[in-house]
Amino acid sequence: MITMRNALFATTCLLALNAGQANAHWLYVTNEKDDTVSVIDTETNEVIRTIPVGERPRGVTLSQDFKRLYICASDSDAVQVMDVATDTIIHDLPSGADPEQFALHPDDRHLYIANEDDALATVVDTQTRTVVAQIDVGVEPEGMAVSHNGKWAIVTSETTNMAHWIDVETQSLVDNTLVDQRPRDAEFTLDDKELWVSSEIGGTVSVIDVETRQIKHTISFEIPNVTKDRIQPVGMELTQDGKLGFIALGPANHVAVVDRTDNYNVIDYILVGRRVWHMALTPAEDFLYTTNGVSGDVTMVDVGTLKPVKTIKVGRFPWGATILPKEHIPAN
Repeated sequence: MITMRNALFATTCLLALNAGQANAHWLYVTNEKDDTVSVIDTETNEVIRTIPVGERPRGVTLSQDFKRLYICASDSDAVQVMDVATDTIIHDLPSGADPEQFALHPDDRHLYIANEDDALATVVDTQTRTVVAQIDVGVEPEGMAVSHNGKWAIVTSETTNMAHWIDVETQSLVDNTLVDQRPRDAEFTLDDKELWVSSEIGGTVSVIDVETRQIKHTISFEIPNVTKDRIQPVGMELTQDGKLGFIALGPANHVAVVDRTDNYNVIDYILVGRRVWHMALTPAEDFLYTTNGVSGDVTMVDVGTLKPVKTIKVGRFPWGATILPKEHIPAN
């Protein structure tokens, strides 16, 4: 027999569950060694499911309407397209050989892909599923970025030590900026006035003036009791307010926090998991999630306090990360 008290309790539980779901984002993490994607509920900070995908998944991003998840399945030589509502791979895109990182143009149609083995950048039309351009760049292209205004696509080449500037209108290489050794990630500031490029072996981040395409500042790092050779900048996240930059420092197991408004000074180092690769900020930028390859986990960092608050176990060698905002989570 259902009593009024039991019914009230059930209603309260349902409302609490719905409230939790309403406050949660989904964090997608690619697991390079497991050929899977972990999905983390940011309300409970637990893995809620694990999705099998292609071989050696690395780069990951969402479409502008948040209905499709793009996954670089590097050893499958494909960019896979997953339906967010069903967790189903609906088709593959032609990506060129060994896609590692990519960036989606603001038009939500053209995907710019770095092909590490072929020294190419491949441009794919996600609607027609065809290659519309392939652009010769430096040796071992890795990082990829597209400016917010849609004018520039950037490729970083690990061996050539350059950031390559592609004019999106003509799909042609128009300039190169020499940076430190083994550049990995590239990120534009929200106003597109600066391009940041991390250099893994050089141990620096180059801040490049977009108008002149020249380096205006070089950020270096020094962590007590950590040798220089272990400080290897890779993934980066820049806050939309233009103040902070977060730099993953690889085997140094720390994330550097840079204050852009204070002459690019490093204001803190946050201890996270082993071999931190990439990161994702929540939409409100109140939390930062890092993928830690060797320890096989994700660290949740409180941006307000710059302190790690939780470690979440995922698959083997987590690499890429992207966040689906709560308002775009599909209804069950």
